[in-house]
Amino acid sequence: MISFFLCLAVLVCGYLFYGKYVDSVFNPDDRETPAVAINDGIDYVVLPQWKLFMIQLLNIAGLGPIFGALSGAMWGPVVFLWITFGTVFAGAVHDYFAGMLSERNNGASISEVTGIYLGSTMKNVMRVFSVILLIMVGTVFAVGPAGLLVTLFKNNGATSGIVVNPAFWLAIILCYYFIATFISVDKVIGKIYPLFGICLIIMAVGVCFGTLKHGGIPEIFSNFHNMHPKGTPIWAFMFITVACGAISGFHATQSPLMARCLKSERQGHFVFYGAMVAEGIIALIWAAAGVTLLGVDGLSEMGGGNATSVYDICTKTMGKVGIILAMLGVIACPITSGDTAFRSARLTLADWFKLDMGNWKTRLLLCIPVLGIGAILGFGNTLKHEVMVDGAAKMVSYIDYQVIWRYFSWSNQTLAMIVLWAGAMYLAQNKRNYWICAVPATFMSAVSCTYFMMAGECMGLIAFFKNNKAVGYPVGLIFAACCLALFLSKAKNAAAKAAKVA
Repeated sequence: MISFFLCLAVLVCGYLFYGKYVDSVFNPDDRETPAVAINDGIDYVVLPQWKLFMIQLLNIAGLGPIFGALSGAMWGPVVFLWITFGTVFAGAVHDYFAGMLSERNNGASISEVTGIYLGSTMKNVMRVFSVILLIMVGTVFAVGPAGLLVTLFKNNGATSGIVVNPAFWLAIILCYYFIATFISVDKVIGKIYPLFGICLIIMAVGVCFGTLKHGGIPEIFSNFHNMHPKGTPIWAFMFITVACGAISGFHATQSPLMARCLKSERQGHFVFYGAMVAEGIIALIWAAAGVTLLGVDGLSEMGGGNATSVYDICTKTMGKVGIILAMLGVIACPITSGDTAFRSARLTLADWFKLDMGNWKTRLLLCIPVLGIGAILGFGNTLKHEVMVDGAAKMVSYIDYQVIWRYFSWSNQTLAMIVLWAGAMYLAQNKRNYWICAVPATFMSAVSCTYFMMAGECMGLIAFFKNNKAVGYPVGLIFAACCLALFLSKAKNAAAKAAKVA
């Protein structure tokens, strides 16, 4: 239990001290923000700081800090370290620069921002990459809560074919997503997110106290080894699995939404860095609950973080009275990330093709295909067909949700890597301490490349590469070293150009 409280203290102190240092390096000033200068009543709207924080938290806190943290807990309490230090030195820094660099560039989408600092080639890559990732995220965060709702009703005795049909709930969620994607940011998102935020916070507090009451949270120092039942390597699988609870490229697509609503640059520390620390605390709570109440073997039997493990933990920590609120909190998390994922996809396409989002017809033309693709992927998961496995008939989904999730996780961390390099280049160009971005960028470059070389859905499709540490580890490290060397070369040139101009 000591380990848990130490990690919690590091997260809080990280916000108060390191977060303040990061803010001072960026050096916010009193310039007019896009929300004030552009204010179109649709995407550029001034919102109060507390709403900005709550919306940002709900935008980024999808299934990741809950499902991801529980899946990461299969490696044991060592996951506490990644959640804690990953949040403070990587995730929160990433979110802060994604938001503030967008704010400095008229609220531009993250693909446009990376293009400004990493070149036009990277901008085009990021445009395609971002839209694909956002649609995958929106799909994951539609299918996930649909499954949670089915579990909730089944476990409470519901037998109606409609109520326990995931396709029914998926259709309702997608209808809501369409509305939230289409209309002004302050009409739905700005009004209902604070209510969902209260559910999320109460849920996390309830799970936390229930876990502490149970007692026996394993200590890191007595379990400092790989406890995964299947022996899956910690490096880099745990770092990919626990994405949103430590660092997530998806957050970079969300931060520009709030960058368009800041009244002052000085709100960035609280809104961007602070929201990520809050998410890290949520992930830490769920990871602690997982290793304490279910254990690594129990989590493995349940398949890691999913509706079943979440329901079980809620039951054990809060009983029947709190479970409804807790499950609603878990359902609200992905829904309030899914809607803004599709909204971000719309805005990314709008920035890409220079389309006027003040025109409702143009917004509609973008919303229909974006949500349409999400619907195809989502219903492909909920609709099943019969296949023969070992001579027996088995019902399987047309599209496997877990496959979507795994590709999402790798894409997520790769996007985070690129955004951190963009932040480092911005700091280099402005003669500031670029190491606060360059170090985590190098780390994430190694993580993403190593995972790509070893994972079963990437190079691991070839038997020779699957979980092959002898190949994956050195390739990942060499790739990270090359990225750092290339950055230092570019940073040196940028500094020389700046000095010549001066």
